Amino acid sequence: MRARVAVFPVLLLALPVLVWGPSGLVRAQPPANAAFERAVDDLLADLFRRNPTLATYLGIHEYDDRLEDLSKAAIAAEIDALKGFRARFGAIDAGTLSVPNQLDRAQVLAAIDSRLLDLDVIRPWARNPDRYSSSITETAFVMIKRAFAPAEVRLKALVARERQMIALLDEARRNLENPPAIYTTVALEQIDGNREFFATSVPQAFAGVKQETLLAEFKAANQAVLDAFDRYKTFLQELQPRSHGAFAIGSDTLRAKFRADELVDAPLDRLLAIAEADLARNQAAFAEAAAKVAPGSPPDQVIASVAADHPEPNRLLAVTQQGLDDLRRFIISKDLLTIPSDVPARVEETPPFMRALTSASMDTPGPFEKVATEAFYNMTLPDPSWPADRIDSFMRQWYPAMISNVSVHEVYPGHYTQFLYGPLFPSKVRKVFGANTNAEGWAHYAEQMMLDEGLGGGDPKLRLAQLQDALLRDVRFIAGIKLHSAGMTVDEAQQLFEREAHQPPPVAQAEARRGTSDPTYGYYTLGKLMILKLRDDYRASRGSAYAIKEFHDTFLKLGPLPLPLVRRSMLGAAGDALP
Repeated sequence: MRARVAVFPVLLLALPVLVWGPSGLVRAQPPANAAFERAVDDLLADLFRRNPTLATYLGIHEYDDRLEDLSKAAIAAEIDALKGFRARFGAIDAGTLSVPNQLDRAQVLAAIDSRLLDLDVIRPWARNPDRYSSSITETAFVMIKRAFAPAEVRLKALVARERQMIALLDEARRNLENPPAIYTTVALEQIDGNREFFATSVPQAFAGVKQETLLAEFKAANQAVLDAFDRYKTFLQELQPRSHGAFAIGSDTLRAKFRADELVDAPLDRLLAIAEADLARNQAAFAEAAAKVAPGSPPDQVIASVAADHPEPNRLLAVTQQGLDDLRRFIISKDLLTIPSDVPARVEETPPFMRALTSASMDTPGPFEKVATEAFYNMTLPDPSWPADRIDSFMRQWYPAMISNVSVHEVYPGHYTQFLYGPLFPSKVRKVFGANTNAEGWAHYAEQMMLDEGLGGGDPKLRLAQLQDALLRDVRFIAGIKLHSAGMTVDEAQQLFEREAHQPPPVAQAEARRGTSDPTYGYYTLGKLMILKLRDDYRASRGSAYAIKEFHDTFLKLGPLPLPLVRRSMLGAAGDALP
């Protein structure tokens, strides 16, 4: 799944920014907190001004008529601003802050460092043509997916954004410098879906608007966007034979990214060893579960037989929706954690601009959203124009046990449940920024935890599905490291997913491609293993007072901090957070 936590990369850097005494965090003097909180307000105001799509997504609507400026001048200005904010936060002595603000300061400093790494070193704005075309589709999508304001108000704001989209696509022509061939290929594969979204989905979303002047303005602006997509497609076709750049970011940058994103400062060979050891454990468990499903049959044959029993594409969304209530009831009956809201998640088809790189995702309302609080569980369906054998191959990922496992990950008690806590997070910092090892690690941890706690009554098919997904995440961990630091090709990564994770070719191809632009997507496995270690250590520290619900609720209430900081908060000392 591609997490949709935030558009702005929310990452953390392993810096000595917390103050520790013999018994844990040093209690600070409150007066300095005001200066810190003013700095946070200024940073967030600047962030939202430069990233209006993110602001809309989070539920902040004063920037709904604006669009990101991706010109080189604007990017240079953002880099300068971030350096200024980093100096400002760095000048605040952590020891003068309250404990929560010490944690938030660590998160803010690292988020800034991560953004600088992205803009100044990795530079996707100069390397990834899909960043432009899919981003304007996403900015329209956030305007139509929730009724946070009357349709007329949202349409007027969208028209203003559409008028700025042509300039954004023009900037792509000026910014892109020898992109990797795979990036241009993906952009071309997605461009028709992006255009179709504006041609059909966007007008349909505002079918009830009756203001003739506004509709005329929309028709003109929307047609201009469609024409701009046509020109951009031609540009991409011309760019493709000139796309010879390397997608690999290199060992040093990859390690810096793990350090920035997840507060994990470990050599890549140690991370690779962790991934490969978990892969071996899960492969053995997978073979054991397969033997219980069909004794004497090879695991690949077992999974093929199980996967053949899948719903028809036109039934997938309804079947998935029906299973969510059962998961919620199980959590409540087992007293596993507190679900802080009764607002249900709605199963929907994945938006067009996301379909090439994701099979399922959870889109929750932003933590600042006050009106439109519905949530969408997105599932990707096969293209009905595909041949029947390709549709069947695609649908083999959606056998009933796998639907259950993905629903655990995305909804109960995974992403949806975690982000129901968003409005309850203890600060604005944690409502905006977060770590992927926390968000994706939690959802992946939930898959195993639910079966360990009795979901399905020991059905080996459910365990088989859980382990197949675990193998998928293990291979992501391995492929991300090897694609970006060891010369692995996309074809070799695809073969790895097919061979070691038992993935059908269409899924394996999408996963391998994702790894070229998401080098640390091993955060699923890394986060899960860190949470399991944290739980074991927390259980030992609590002794007879330990309860799994208390562990889960405490973890969730802290917000999406990087796991080493969660560990320090819950245990009073960090130790080695890695397994």
